[in-house]
Amino acid sequence: MRLLITGAAGMLGLDLQAAAASAGHECIALTRADLDVTDPAAVAVQDAEVVINCAAYTKVDGAESDSESAHAVNGTGAGNVAAAASRAGAWVIQVSTDYVFDGARREPYLESDPTGPISVYGASKLAGERAVAEAAPGGHTIVRCSALFGAGGPCFPATMLRLAGEREQLTVVDDQITRPTFTGHLAPALLSLAESRPLGILHVVPAGQCSWYEFALEIMRRAGVGTEVIAVSTAELALPAPRPAYSVMRSERGAPVLPDWRDGLDAYLAARVAA
Repeated sequence: MRLLITGAAGMLGLDLQAAAASAGHECIALTRADLDVTDPAAVAVQDAEVVINCAAYTKVDGAESDSESAHAVNGTGAGNVAAAASRAGAWVIQVSTDYVFDGARREPYLESDPTGPISVYGASKLAGERAVAEAAPGGHTIVRCSALFGAGGPCFPATMLRLAGEREQLTVVDDQITRPTFTGHLAPALLSLAESRPLGILHVVPAGQCSWYEFALEIMRRAGVGTEVIAVSTAELALPAPRPAYSVMRSERGAPVLPDWRDGLDAYLAARVAA
C-alpha cells in the first residue's frame, strides 16, 4: 500500500512512518515545512492510495486567542487535504479528537452521540471532521482519539518528567477523565484502517481510563521518580481553554481497541530510555 502522511514530523506522524516501514508499505512523508495544508493550491496527492492527515494545530489554550490559525489548519486545512485525496481517487483518514464532546456525561461517548465542543480547539477539529466528510463523502474515515502521547514529540509524560526534575511538587487536575493513547499503539491501528477503509467516524482508544492526576502518578511510579503529585481542580488552574470533564470514548462500530493505557505508558518509557 502506498501512503501519504501529512504532519509527518509530529509524534503520531513519526510513529506512522515507523509502522508503515515495518509493515512494508511505501510512504510519502510530508512535514509542515513540505506542505502548508491551509493553502489549497499547494495540496496535491499523487500516486497514493491512502492519505493520513496528521497535520494539526494542537495548542488547546493557544487556540482560544488564535482561533483563526486553529480553524485554518484543523478545519479548512483538513478539508483541503480531503479534497485533494478525493480528486486523486485516494482514501483519506482524518485524525480527530475527544474534545469534540462537551464532557457533560458520565458514560463513554459513542460515534453516534451528539457533539458539542466547549473550546476553540474542539470546535476547529469538529469543523475539520465536517469539511472532510463534505470533500470526500464516499472516501473518508474520521478517527477520534484522545490524550495522545509519544516518544517523538512534546506530550504530557514528557512534560511531567521534565518538571519532576525541576520541582519537588507537581499539581495536576483530578477532575478530567480521559483515555491516554500511546501513538506507538495508535499508528498500526490507523494502518489497519487504511487497509480496511471503513466509511465514517470511528473511536479508536485504549482500554482503561484515568484522570490526568492518576496518569501523572503512574508516570512517576513507573519511571521511578519520587516527586510528589498533588491533585487540584480544573477551576484552580484557571487555564484559558475549557476542557471536557469526561471525554472517555468507546466504539459502537467495531473499531480496534488499543492496549491498556498503562501498557502504552510502559512502551513510551522504554522508547524514551532507548532514545
